[in-house]
Amino acid sequence: MTNDIESILVSEQQIDEITTRIANEINSFYKNSEKKLVFICILKGSLMFSCELMKKITLPIEIDFMKVSSYGAKTVSSGVINIHLDIKRDDMADVDFIIIEDIVDSGKTLSHLVRYLAERGANSVKTCTLLDKPSRRTVDFTPDWCGMEIPDKFVVGFGLDYNEKYRNLPYVGVLKPEVYSK
Repeated sequence: MTNDIESILVSEQQIDEITTRIANEINSFYKNSEKKLVFICILKGSLMFSCELMKKITLPIEIDFMKVSSYGAKTVSSGVINIHLDIKRDDMADVDFIIIEDIVDSGKTLSHLVRYLAERGANSVKTCTLLDKPSRRTVDFTPDWCGMEIPDKFVVGFGLDYNEKYRNLPYVGVLKPEVYSK
Protein backbone atom coordinates (compact mmCIF):
# COMPACT_ATOMS: atom_id res chain seq x y z
CA MET A 1 0.00 0.00 0.00
CA THR A 2 2.74 2.46 0.87
CA ASN A 3 4.13 2.15 -2.67
CA ASP A 4 0.88 3.71 -3.91
CA ILE A 5 1.37 6.84 -1.79
CA GLU A 6 2.90 9.86 -3.52
CA SER A 7 3.51 11.75 -0.26
CA ILE A 8 2.36 11.92 3.35
CA LEU A 9 0.06 14.91 3.77
CA VAL A 10 -0.87 14.51 7.47
CA SER A 11 1.46 12.51 9.71
CA GLU A 12 0.50 10.39 12.72
CA GLN A 13 1.91 13.11 14.99
CA GLN A 14 -0.14 15.80 13.23
CA ILE A 15 -3.28 13.66 13.60
CA ASP A 16 -2.59 13.35 17.33
CA GLU A 17 -2.13 17.13 17.62
CA ILE A 18 -5.32 17.76 15.62
CA THR A 19 -7.44 15.41 17.72
CA THR A 20 -6.06 16.90 20.95
CA ARG A 21 -6.83 20.46 19.79
CA ILE A 22 -10.35 19.67 18.61
CA ALA A 23 -11.16 17.58 21.71
CA ASN A 24 -10.06 20.47 23.94
CA GLU A 25 -12.29 22.87 21.96
CA ILE A 26 -15.27 20.51 22.20
CA ASN A 27 -14.67 19.92 25.92
CA SER A 28 -14.64 23.67 26.49
CA PHE A 29 -17.66 24.39 24.26
CA TYR A 30 -19.92 21.79 25.95
CA LYS A 31 -18.60 21.93 29.53
CA ASN A 32 -21.79 23.54 30.90
CA SER A 33 -24.29 21.78 28.66
CA GLU A 34 -27.10 19.89 30.34
CA LYS A 35 -28.01 18.01 27.15
CA LYS A 36 -26.68 14.65 26.02
CA LEU A 37 -23.62 14.95 23.84
CA VAL A 38 -23.67 12.45 20.97
CA PHE A 39 -21.05 11.91 18.31
CA ILE A 40 -22.47 10.67 15.02
CA CYS A 41 -19.70 8.78 13.29
CA ILE A 42 -20.22 8.79 9.54
CA LEU A 43 -19.24 5.31 8.38
CA LYS A 44 -16.88 4.16 7.20
CA GLY A 45 -14.36 6.94 6.67
CA SER A 46 -14.63 8.78 9.96
CA LEU A 47 -14.36 5.73 12.22
CA MET A 48 -10.65 6.14 13.00
CA PHE A 49 -10.95 9.90 13.53
CA SER A 50 -14.01 9.44 15.77
CA CYS A 51 -12.18 6.88 17.92
CA GLU A 52 -9.09 9.04 18.36
CA LEU A 53 -11.20 12.09 19.13
CA MET A 54 -13.41 10.27 21.64
CA LYS A 55 -10.37 9.13 23.65
CA LYS A 56 -9.66 12.78 24.40
CA ILE A 57 -13.19 13.93 25.26
CA THR A 58 -13.51 14.40 29.03
CA LEU A 59 -17.30 14.84 29.07
CA PRO A 60 -19.97 12.14 29.12
CA ILE A 61 -20.51 11.23 25.49
CA GLU A 62 -22.49 8.74 23.46
CA ILE A 63 -21.76 7.54 19.97
CA ASP A 64 -24.11 6.66 17.16
CA PHE A 65 -23.50 5.77 13.53
CA MET A 66 -24.83 6.78 10.17
CA LYS A 67 -23.79 5.42 6.80
CA VAL A 68 -24.14 7.96 4.06
CA SER A 69 -22.79 7.89 0.54
CA SER A 70 -22.36 10.19 -2.38
CA TYR A 71 -19.26 8.65 -3.97
CA GLY A 72 -19.73 4.91 -4.45
CA ALA A 73 -16.58 3.56 -6.14
CA LYS A 74 -15.79 6.85 -7.86
CA THR A 75 -13.28 9.59 -7.08
CA VAL A 76 -15.84 12.37 -7.60
CA SER A 77 -19.07 12.83 -5.65
CA SER A 78 -22.29 12.13 -7.50
CA GLY A 79 -23.96 14.92 -5.54
CA VAL A 80 -26.80 12.60 -4.50
CA ILE A 81 -26.91 11.92 -0.73
CA ASN A 82 -28.01 8.41 0.17
CA ILE A 83 -28.61 7.44 3.83
CA HIS A 84 -27.96 3.71 4.17
CA LEU A 85 -27.91 3.57 7.98
CA ASP A 86 -29.88 6.10 10.03
CA ILE A 87 -30.02 6.83 13.74
CA LYS A 88 -33.15 5.98 15.70
CA ARG A 89 -33.70 8.09 18.82
CA ASP A 90 -36.73 9.20 20.79
CA ASP A 91 -34.81 11.91 22.66
CA MET A 92 -33.75 14.20 19.79
CA ALA A 93 -34.76 17.39 21.65
CA ASP A 94 -32.40 16.47 24.50
CA VAL A 95 -29.36 15.84 22.29
CA ASP A 96 -26.48 17.99 21.11
CA PHE A 97 -25.13 16.15 18.08
CA ILE A 98 -21.67 16.46 16.62
CA ILE A 99 -21.42 14.87 13.19
CA ILE A 100 -17.91 13.49 12.75
CA GLU A 101 -16.67 13.32 9.17
CA ASP A 102 -13.34 12.34 7.65
CA ILE A 103 -13.26 14.96 4.91
CA VAL A 104 -15.44 17.78 3.61
CA ASP A 105 -15.35 18.23 -0.13
CA SER A 106 -18.41 19.76 -1.78
CA GLY A 107 -20.07 20.27 1.63
CA LYS A 108 -23.32 18.72 0.37
CA THR A 109 -23.31 15.68 2.66
CA LEU A 110 -22.76 17.55 5.93
CA SER A 111 -25.03 20.41 4.90
CA HIS A 112 -27.77 17.85 4.16
CA LEU A 113 -27.22 15.96 7.44
CA VAL A 114 -27.30 19.12 9.56
CA ARG A 115 -30.67 20.07 8.05
CA TYR A 116 -31.93 16.50 8.32
CA LEU A 117 -31.16 16.19 12.05
CA ALA A 118 -32.45 19.68 12.81
CA GLU A 119 -35.73 18.87 11.05
CA ARG A 120 -36.00 15.74 13.21
CA GLY A 121 -35.88 17.94 16.31
CA ALA A 122 -32.26 17.80 17.51
CA ASN A 123 -31.43 20.34 20.22
CA SER A 124 -28.31 21.28 18.23
CA VAL A 125 -26.19 19.93 15.41
CA LYS A 126 -22.52 20.78 14.97
CA THR A 127 -19.98 19.35 12.57
CA CYS A 128 -16.39 18.23 12.91
CA THR A 129 -14.04 17.09 10.17
CA LEU A 130 -10.48 15.90 10.10
CA LEU A 131 -9.83 17.38 6.66
CA ASP A 132 -11.39 20.16 4.63
CA LYS A 133 -11.05 20.97 0.92
CA PRO A 134 -12.73 24.40 0.71
CA SER A 135 -11.61 24.75 -2.90
CA ARG A 136 -14.11 22.00 -3.81
CA ARG A 137 -17.12 23.54 -2.01
CA THR A 138 -20.31 23.72 -4.05
CA VAL A 139 -22.62 24.80 -1.20
CA ASP A 140 -22.27 27.45 1.48
CA PHE A 141 -20.96 25.29 4.32
CA THR A 142 -18.22 25.62 6.92
CA PRO A 143 -17.57 22.88 9.49
CA ASP A 144 -17.72 23.95 13.14
CA TRP A 145 -14.44 22.17 13.91
CA CYS A 146 -11.80 21.46 11.30
CA GLY A 147 -8.56 19.59 11.74
CA MET A 148 -6.78 20.85 8.68
CA GLU A 149 -7.44 22.44 5.30
CA ILE A 150 -5.82 20.53 2.47
CA PRO A 151 -5.24 21.11 -1.23
CA ASP A 152 -7.37 19.48 -3.90
CA LYS A 153 -5.52 16.14 -3.92
CA PHE A 154 -6.95 12.62 -3.74
CA VAL A 155 -6.08 11.43 -0.23
CA VAL A 156 -6.31 8.09 1.55
CA GLY A 157 -5.40 6.67 4.93
CA PHE A 158 -6.59 7.08 8.51
CA GLY A 159 -10.09 5.96 7.47
CA LEU A 160 -10.15 7.49 4.00
CA ASP A 161 -10.23 4.99 1.17
CA TYR A 162 -10.08 4.35 -2.51
CA ASN A 163 -12.26 1.34 -3.39
CA GLU A 164 -12.22 0.26 0.29
CA LYS A 165 -8.41 0.12 0.40
CA TYR A 166 -5.88 2.20 2.36
CA ARG A 167 -8.20 2.96 5.33
CA ASN A 168 -5.78 1.31 7.75
CA LEU A 169 -2.81 3.54 6.97
CA PRO A 170 -1.92 5.44 10.18
CA TYR A 171 -1.46 8.72 8.27
CA VAL A 172 -3.17 10.59 5.43
CA GLY A 173 -1.32 10.35 2.15
CA VAL A 174 -1.77 11.56 -1.40
CA LEU A 175 -2.63 8.62 -3.64
CA LYS A 176 -0.58 8.39 -6.82
CA PRO A 177 -2.84 9.33 -9.77
CA GLU A 178 -1.86 6.23 -11.72
CA VAL A 179 -3.50 4.10 -8.98
CA TYR A 180 -6.99 5.56 -9.43
CA SER A 181 -6.83 6.42 -13.12
CA LYS A 182 -6.30 2.83 -14.32
